[in-house]
Amino acid sequence: MRVGINLPVEDWCRCAPAAVAAEAAGIDLVQTNENRHEPFTPLALAGLATTRIELVTNVAIAFPRSPMIVANMGWELARHTGGRFTLGLGTQVRAHNERRFSVPWVAPAARMAEYVQALRAIWRCWETGGPLEYLGEHYRFTLMNEGFSPGPNGLPLPPVTLAAVGPLMLRTAARHYDGVRLHSFATRAYMEQQVEPVLARGLAEAGLPREHFEVSNGGFVATGPDAAAVREAAETIRRRVAWYASTPAYRVVLEPHGLVDLGRRLSEMARRQAFDAMAALIPDEVLHLFAAIGTYDEIAERIATRFGGLVDTIGIPFPADADPGAVRAVVREVQAIPARFQGFRTERPAAA
Repeated sequence: MRVGINLPVEDWCRCAPAAVAAEAAGIDLVQTNENRHEPFTPLALAGLATTRIELVTNVAIAFPRSPMIVANMGWELARHTGGRFTLGLGTQVRAHNERRFSVPWVAPAARMAEYVQALRAIWRCWETGGPLEYLGEHYRFTLMNEGFSPGPNGLPLPPVTLAAVGPLMLRTAARHYDGVRLHSFATRAYMEQQVEPVLARGLAEAGLPREHFEVSNGGFVATGPDAAAVREAAETIRRRVAWYASTPAYRVVLEPHGLVDLGRRLSEMARRQAFDAMAALIPDEVLHLFAAIGTYDEIAERIATRFGGLVDTIGIPFPADADPGAVRAVVREVQAIPARFQGFRTERPAAA
């Protein structure tokens, strides 16, 4: 199993040192998310300071950005880091698209299928020097002059993975993308009953072997050097579980556990802005459905039980003051957990 950590995107000055430390600890990848901060610049800082570690957006929000803009950022990150960049995309939910980003919410799964097709068409154009002609229902790209092409990278096309929760987006990920980024608000039963079958069908339709398709995330991890640190981390996760469970779009995750009524209660509390009281509705047995929880000497076994056989890459939120030796030991133990992913099989276009 591969191990990732989040970069401290709130402070660009810390991103390069954090990536260097992660690389020294044997961590496989550093990643960024797009909540309060944009996800691309911190990866550029991390990439220029390192030589091995992979760089991943987990995730960048797609619809507010033209695929041309995202293609350019992805191309430059891949070029300047020797092909270590993976583009993780997500749609966000309808309310955020319409009310926070002021973009339309139309056929999200179909648009995400076209989005990655358009990215690859643009990248092939830049790599080969051939014409740009992508004609979809939602995206059309037919103009690329020499003065606007960054030119070839001499690298395989960057892998592109998709965040997915429901069956339609999961199928889109399996049929069109190089991997799926599961939401942290997930349980093992949800993954076994609702994620795995959809991915298997989609991969069969696409003719892509599972070992070349990466499954990332799918739950929370709470760890630390002692019980007190673990309790503090677990309480943070309890609050996040309560918040996500209040979102109707994520109610599909509650269904296998008969917790839909809990989701409705939390939604009502969120509407009343009773946020401080919501976490109290998440008992320990529900918390453990969503998280692997344990001290450094316990956490690898807990991760294997919670994620083993389903997930290829997991993020571990080590405390900022974590002992480097302890981090290296945990990373080695987690990396020893068997996983199916054996590497991306992305396209390497031939030059014209």
